[in-house]
Amino acid sequence: MRYIRQFTIIAGISLVGEVLNHFIPLPIPASIYGLLLMLLLLVTKLIRVEDVSDTAHFLLAVMPVMFIPAVAGLISICAEIRGRILIYLLVDVASTIVVMAVTGLVTQWLV
Repeated sequence: MRYIRQFTIIAGISLVGEVLNHFIPLPIPASIYGLLLMLLLLVTKLIRVEDVSDTAHFLLAVMPVMFIPAVAGLISICAEIRGRILIYLLVDVASTIVVMAVTGLVTQWLV
């Protein structure tokens, strides 16, 4: 029964994040709204860590399983990817460098 209650709390907060995403016209994913709401509830002690910790640990433990459909989808279009692999790698490396540079600059600016 404890797991059902904890999962209901987490799912309810996720649902509120979806509702906020629908009504607030910002380009922010609903999951971010849910995470911020969960953080706010935990910081204000309206929800204690113990109220969600068991289910949160379980969800973190099974998280790799959630990537199986995405990997299966990539495998199904492997021939299309193979033809453009160099472009994908260049974009990946370039975007990683840009993200690292911007993160460093913003961190230096904030410090």
